[in-house]
Amino acid sequence: MNDWFLWTYHHLPWHAKNIAASVRGAYLRQWRYGPETQKLIEAAVEREQWSQKQWSEYKLARLGHVLERAVQRVPYYRQYWSERRRKGQKGSWEYLENWPILEKKTVRENPAAFLADDCDVRRMLCEYTSGTTGMPLSIWTTRKTQRSWFALFEARWRQWNGVSRGDRWAILGGQLVTAAERRRPPFWVWNIALNQLYMSSYHLSPEFIPYYLDALEKHRITYLWGYSSSLHAIAQEALRLNRRLQMKVAITNAEPLFEYQRETISAAFSCPARETYGMCEMVAAASECKSDQLHFWPEVGLVEVDTSPLSSAEAAAGDLICTGLLNADMPLIRYRVGDRGIMDGSSKLCSCGRSLPVLSSIEGRIDDLLYAPDGRVFGRLDPVFKGNLPIRAAQIIQESLGEVRVRYVPTAEFNQEAAKSITREIKLRMGKVNVRLEEVEEIPAQANGKFRAVISQLTPEEKRMCKQKGAIEFR
Repeated sequence: MNDWFLWTYHHLPWHAKNIAASVRGAYLRQWRYGPETQKLIEAAVEREQWSQKQWSEYKLARLGHVLERAVQRVPYYRQYWSERRRKGQKGSWEYLENWPILEKKTVRENPAAFLADDCDVRRMLCEYTSGTTGMPLSIWTTRKTQRSWFALFEARWRQWNGVSRGDRWAILGGQLVTAAERRRPPFWVWNIALNQLYMSSYHLSPEFIPYYLDALEKHRITYLWGYSSSLHAIAQEALRLNRRLQMKVAITNAEPLFEYQRETISAAFSCPARETYGMCEMVAAASECKSDQLHFWPEVGLVEVDTSPLSSAEAAAGDLICTGLLNADMPLIRYRVGDRGIMDGSSKLCSCGRSLPVLSSIEGRIDDLLYAPDGRVFGRLDPVFKGNLPIRAAQIIQESLGEVRVRYVPTAEFNQEAAKSITREIKLRMGKVNVRLEEVEEIPAQANGKFRAVISQLTPEEKRMCKQKGAIEFR
């Protein structure tokens, strides 16, 4: 959203903001859902009972289509295999193991090179994500792909938990629905097109959370969806105020769900808390069943666990290398997603009765929390870097309550306007903080190879100061 639209939106009265949100919701709804949606959902549910032989045949056929299309139609891959043949290198493109591992940096530098040349971008949806790596990406999808993707959401994020998109729901996400300096409600908008109460994740202090609880009751919300840390913040305060609400389920995304968070959320909202895993790139997704197992969705992508950089003592966990099967128009093959995990190698069927593979654990999505000077606490600021910012990667380091350092790797197009945009977007969310930008050639990873998008260097004394202002301590 450009500066003028953002400024205009934030100066609209609340009812006008609701209209703007609903218009956007109607646009997304017609991309995500259509007359074929119910059949797509039913087909997804049927596949959950497939045998391993059926799944193998399905994935092999789909993989063959994706690889062939990539070689013939996608400029990046076509050039890669042409160069290999020119050099006389052996190995057929028909075998996945012959393909190189694809890094986010490569996609970020030239996303259009991964788009099939028979696609018309004017008829496609372009979404931006920075994900857990702080590295912004542009992803194109067709209406058909969007509807297949969201049919899986309906089947396995909602239907598994007894809810549907027709229910009234609330989401706590990274969109800046109201200015960070706002000190009175509402901190949300009602999106009538999606039956959605979109709530700010940037105002979750004890001072404001009672208003959130009021809004959930007023809008007759059936279930919750959002960052684990945000749902946990509301749940903690709800329990402290002895204001337990009745929900059908609380579905977490974008962050790991820790057991202490699960217990608090479940107690506050009298419902199960379910973890999910997914990404805008559409190369992997997973959802948690009632047996507390996180199941991968085989239709979305093939998942390899790369343990090669690790010592034998750590060999159970590794980088997730994913090959997308759903989006054949912008295929990402053997794509390192930036997360680490452990696959369950057992052939034993889950007690839920579904034949979907089980993900034992996800590592590497754990970012530090940020503390605003006024006592608000929130988990991530990845929306700051979404869009077409001319940077290759970014990392936020909170050095004190009033000091934030942003390390960034610029592209050749980086300029003062981009620098001002980063500073402005952080201040919009965190309030009165000093933002210092630091240009670097590379942002180092952790010892385990994982990038951290957010690092907190606050001292115990500074955290105590936050507590005195009413901030919620998450860890």
